[in-house]
Amino acid sequence: MLLKANQLKVFRKDRLLFDIEELAIHQGDRIGLVGTNGSGKTTLLHVLAGQETPDSGTVAATAVCTLLPQLKQGDGRQSGGEMTQTYIERALSRPSALLLADEPTTHLDTEHIEWLEDKLRHHYQGALIVVSHDRAFLDAICTEIWELDHGKLHHYRGNYTHFAQQKELAHRQQVEAYEAYTQKKKQLEHALEKKKKKADKATKPSQKVKSSGPKIAKPYYANKQKKLEKTAKSIETRMEKLEKVEKVKDIQPIQMTQHTMKEVASRTILRVKNVDGKAGGKVLWKQANVEVRGGDKVAIIGKNGSGKTTFLRMLVNGHPGVTRSEAVKLAYFRQDLSGLKADESILQNALKEAVQDETVVRTVLARLGFRGDDVHKPVEVLSGGERVKTMLASLLVSDANVLMLDEPTNFLDLAAVEALEGLLKDYPGTVVFVSHDRRLIEEVATRIFHIHEERIEAFDGTYEAYKQKEEKPAMTNREEELLLIDMQLSEVLSRLSIEPSQELEETFQALLKQKKSLES
Repeated sequence: MLLKANQLKVFRKDRLLFDIEELAIHQGDRIGLVGTNGSGKTTLLHVLAGQETPDSGTVAATAVCTLLPQLKQGDGRQSGGEMTQTYIERALSRPSALLLADEPTTHLDTEHIEWLEDKLRHHYQGALIVVSHDRAFLDAICTEIWELDHGKLHHYRGNYTHFAQQKELAHRQQVEAYEAYTQKKKQLEHALEKKKKKADKATKPSQKVKSSGPKIAKPYYANKQKKLEKTAKSIETRMEKLEKVEKVKDIQPIQMTQHTMKEVASRTILRVKNVDGKAGGKVLWKQANVEVRGGDKVAIIGKNGSGKTTFLRMLVNGHPGVTRSEAVKLAYFRQDLSGLKADESILQNALKEAVQDETVVRTVLARLGFRGDDVHKPVEVLSGGERVKTMLASLLVSDANVLMLDEPTNFLDLAAVEALEGLLKDYPGTVVFVSHDRRLIEEVATRIFHIHEERIEAFDGTYEAYKQKEEKPAMTNREEELLLIDMQLSEVLSRLSIEPSQELEETFQALLKQKKSLES
């Protein structure tokens, strides 16, 4: 056993964040830690790493533990992806029997996420607890899932897909239990009503019995009424003992108004003709020729720095080589969330540009986790993930028929990612989105725009079909070494730009020489 914790309690002001009776981590464990935003995942990692003291309880570690913290966006000298790669390299290079990783795929492109998967699966020998909202990543590396839910820690065997299947089975069983409960309750209520009516009639003897005289009628009907009342009381007792089953919250279907969608259905609504892409003098792609049709769900994929966001902005802001149908009504989701009014509520923000009725708006908000009085919270008190959900809901219910989304799953917990996935699949309009979330792309995209090798390749079909087309052998040792050298070069260059030194220059030249040797 590498680590054991008992009776852990952590509070945030007066709110109990979590209360965990016991947990243990053994050699070889590969654990995915999941839960909604604010459930305490990051706090739990910090407590286990010894960087935060719980309000009560004990943590005993018998091995070296390394914490890979959640990283912020790059500071200008390094991109977020470069920072993440650097931290991962340092964490994995330390002699550690237990790695606690908080959102390690943040800012990484697909190639580097898959590199990290390979590293953790085939090269890292220690135990692992990882917090991630990347379901494909959790499927690839985890053999157990821990879920923090309403302050309690629940354990599930298998990867994330197995966890989701177990949750779905539990949901179905609860639905069946509730249906059986309501059916039994109705049967007992109906039986009780019948017995009470019979008991009431028993106090009123018929005319024929009345003529026999009161001496016969009174004792007979008194006894009959007593028996019926006793039976009724027995039924009431059975109802009281009937174990109550709570109603399950089902996902409500959404019927969105589609009048603006029909105007562009199946037509070419965006056309890019002979357009070059550049950023700061760097060529991103040459002579792009692609088009988007009404109803398409297009995923823009590619490495960090390949020009995905640049291309999306070009579609949004216009360009001489980009033509757009007059019927297009476009909505753009960007990371700064500049469209939100901080002093207004979630519901007010969502209703501002809505063409759907309030029932639909509230249903969309509920699917994203805002239920009941939650919709009246002002935006200024919301977390980053909650603001993202508010902005996405506002776009989904607006009069737009084309959604342009730049990394919409950043800051979202897994429940919100899956809810957004369902909403985008059901959305009757057109969606063009940039994402590194492979599962989201697999589930939503009907077409792929891949920016690579200074070109934009369009593919009609799903992400899975595209991957099969692009199928290539696993990364060789040489390719992995080149990837690592590229990361090291990036780090050294960043340091050279800040604090030049002869030692760094020599390191840089040695890395270049090593890279040339591998490439030759």
